[in-house]
Amino acid sequence: MNKKQMTKTILKAKKEKNISWVTLGEKTGLNPVCIAAACLGSASLNETEAEGVIKLLDLKEDTKETLMEYPLKGTGQNVPSDPLIYRLYEIAYVYGSSIKEVTHEKFGDGIMSAIDFTLDVDKVEDPKGDRVQITMTGKFLPYKKW
Repeated sequence: MNKKQMTKTILKAKKEKNISWVTLGEKTGLNPVCIAAACLGSASLNETEAEGVIKLLDLKEDTKETLMEYPLKGTGQNVPSDPLIYRLYEIAYVYGSSIKEVTHEKFGDGIMSAIDFTLDVDKVEDPKGDRVQITMTGKFLPYKKW
């Protein structure tokens, strides 16, 4: 089984069992975005985490093995070479689909506005090395039907 087949299998089982990313996160001890990233093929899980997913979704061993494989990330993309900007692209490549999945699950079908939007960059002091905290907030805009 490859990552694309795995994702299709997981999404089908997730829908059939009506299980949310939040529930999968709680059962595996991971953040919903993190578990979604693995299930969408952008990250990998350890054996215990992968076992939790396949048990909850009642999936086969080959899905577990594929969840544990290291993914190929951001293939075929033109990325700026500046290290800070590159890392922002990396975040979008690895977690973008997961953020989208969790956002839709919580809000419905729509987007986060980049017009009615704020972004803050803060320094969080940490004895192990200071951390960059980027906080983005945008108004949720549901898609309308006509």
